[in-house]
Amino acid sequence: MRHFVSQGTYQSLRSYAMPALLLCTAFAIPAILAAAAPPGPTLSIDIEKFAYAPKEITIAPGTKIVWTNHDETPHTVTSNDKSFASKGIDTDDRFEHTFAIEGDFGYICTLHPFMTGVVHVRKQ
Repeated sequence: MRHFVSQGTYQSLRSYAMPALLLCTAFAIPAILAAAAPPGPTLSIDIEKFAYAPKEITIAPGTKIVWTNHDETPHTVTSNDKSFASKGIDTDDRFEHTFAIEGDFGYICTLHPFMTGVVHVRKQ
Protein backbone atom coordinates (compact mmCIF):
# COMPACT_ATOMS: atom_id res chain seq x y z
CA MET A 1 0.00 0.00 0.00
CA ARG A 2 1.47 3.32 -1.05
CA HIS A 3 1.14 6.57 0.87
CA PHE A 4 1.37 9.83 -0.92
CA VAL A 5 1.79 13.25 0.62
CA SER A 6 -0.60 15.74 -0.82
CA GLN A 7 0.79 18.92 -2.34
CA GLY A 8 -0.78 21.01 0.45
CA THR A 9 0.79 18.86 3.19
CA TYR A 10 4.20 19.05 1.46
CA GLN A 11 4.00 22.85 1.28
CA SER A 12 2.95 22.99 4.94
CA LEU A 13 5.90 20.83 6.02
CA ARG A 14 8.26 22.88 3.91
CA SER A 15 7.03 26.14 5.48
CA TYR A 16 7.99 24.79 8.93
CA ALA A 17 11.23 23.09 7.91
CA MET A 18 12.97 26.08 6.31
CA PRO A 19 12.71 28.43 9.33
CA ALA A 20 13.77 25.58 11.63
CA LEU A 21 16.80 24.89 9.43
CA LEU A 22 17.73 28.58 9.36
CA LEU A 23 17.37 28.81 13.14
CA CYS A 24 19.62 25.77 13.68
CA THR A 25 22.19 27.24 11.30
CA ALA A 26 22.12 30.57 13.14
CA PHE A 27 23.08 28.80 16.37
CA ALA A 28 25.50 26.28 14.86
CA ILE A 29 27.78 28.65 12.94
CA PRO A 30 28.84 30.80 15.95
CA ALA A 31 29.43 27.63 17.99
CA ILE A 32 31.61 26.17 15.25
CA LEU A 33 33.58 29.41 14.89
CA ALA A 34 34.07 29.67 18.68
CA ALA A 35 35.33 26.10 18.84
CA ALA A 36 37.78 26.84 16.03
CA ALA A 37 39.07 30.07 17.59
CA PRO A 38 42.71 29.88 18.63
CA PRO A 39 43.47 29.92 22.35
CA GLY A 40 44.32 33.26 23.93
CA PRO A 41 47.84 34.28 24.85
CA THR A 42 49.69 32.85 27.85
CA LEU A 43 51.69 35.06 30.21
CA SER A 44 53.90 34.13 33.16
CA ILE A 45 54.15 35.38 36.71
CA ASP A 46 57.12 34.20 38.76
CA ILE A 47 57.00 33.53 42.47
CA GLU A 48 60.40 34.23 43.97
CA LYS A 49 61.82 35.77 47.13
CA PHE A 50 58.33 35.66 48.67
CA ALA A 51 56.81 37.93 45.97
CA TYR A 52 54.85 37.70 42.73
CA ALA A 53 56.69 39.21 39.76
CA PRO A 54 55.16 41.19 38.24
CA LYS A 55 52.98 42.20 41.16
CA GLU A 56 50.38 43.78 38.82
CA ILE A 57 49.59 42.89 35.25
CA THR A 58 46.97 44.04 32.70
CA ILE A 59 45.69 41.49 30.21
CA ALA A 60 42.88 40.97 27.69
CA PRO A 61 39.99 38.58 28.37
CA GLY A 62 40.89 35.03 27.32
CA THR A 63 44.49 35.33 28.49
CA LYS A 64 45.99 32.50 30.52
CA ILE A 65 48.33 33.33 33.40
CA VAL A 66 50.81 30.72 34.59
CA TRP A 67 52.37 31.22 38.03
CA THR A 68 55.61 29.31 38.67
CA ASN A 69 57.09 28.96 42.15
CA HIS A 70 60.87 29.42 42.19
CA ASP A 71 61.14 29.55 46.00
CA GLU A 72 62.14 26.62 48.18
CA THR A 73 58.93 27.18 50.17
CA PRO A 74 55.39 26.26 49.00
CA HIS A 75 53.05 29.11 48.06
CA THR A 76 49.45 29.47 46.86
CA VAL A 77 47.63 31.74 44.42
CA THR A 78 44.15 32.53 45.78
CA SER A 79 41.89 35.29 44.48
CA ASN A 80 40.25 37.62 46.97
CA ASP A 81 36.83 36.82 45.48
CA LYS A 82 37.55 33.04 45.49
CA SER A 83 37.09 32.81 41.70
CA PHE A 84 40.35 30.84 41.49
CA ALA A 85 42.60 29.13 44.00
CA SER A 86 45.61 26.88 43.78
CA LYS A 87 46.66 24.16 46.14
CA GLY A 88 50.13 24.50 47.63
CA ILE A 89 52.61 25.03 44.79
CA ASP A 90 55.98 23.42 45.51
CA THR A 91 59.32 24.47 44.04
CA ASP A 92 59.16 24.70 40.22
CA ASP A 93 55.47 23.71 40.20
CA ARG A 94 52.93 25.76 38.30
CA PHE A 95 49.36 26.95 38.59
CA GLU A 96 47.38 28.39 35.70
CA HIS A 97 44.12 30.23 35.28
CA THR A 98 42.42 31.70 32.20
CA PHE A 99 40.66 35.03 32.75
CA ALA A 100 37.44 35.09 30.75
CA ILE A 101 35.76 38.26 32.04
CA GLU A 102 36.84 41.83 32.64
CA GLY A 103 37.61 43.05 36.13
CA ASP A 104 40.32 43.46 38.75
CA PHE A 105 41.37 40.24 40.42
CA GLY A 106 43.45 40.67 43.54
CA TYR A 107 45.10 37.55 44.93
CA ILE A 108 47.27 36.44 47.85
CA CYS A 109 49.36 33.55 49.06
CA THR A 110 47.23 32.05 51.83
CA LEU A 111 50.38 30.72 53.48
CA HIS A 112 52.08 34.14 53.41
CA PRO A 113 49.30 36.81 53.31
CA PHE A 114 51.79 39.65 52.84
CA MET A 115 52.33 38.29 49.31
CA THR A 116 49.78 40.00 47.05
CA GLY A 117 49.18 40.62 43.37
CA VAL A 118 46.54 41.95 40.99
CA VAL A 119 45.44 40.91 37.51
CA HIS A 120 43.58 43.67 35.63
CA VAL A 121 41.48 42.23 32.78
CA ARG A 122 40.49 44.82 30.14
CA LYS A 123 39.33 44.70 26.54
CA GLN A 124 42.09 46.16 24.42
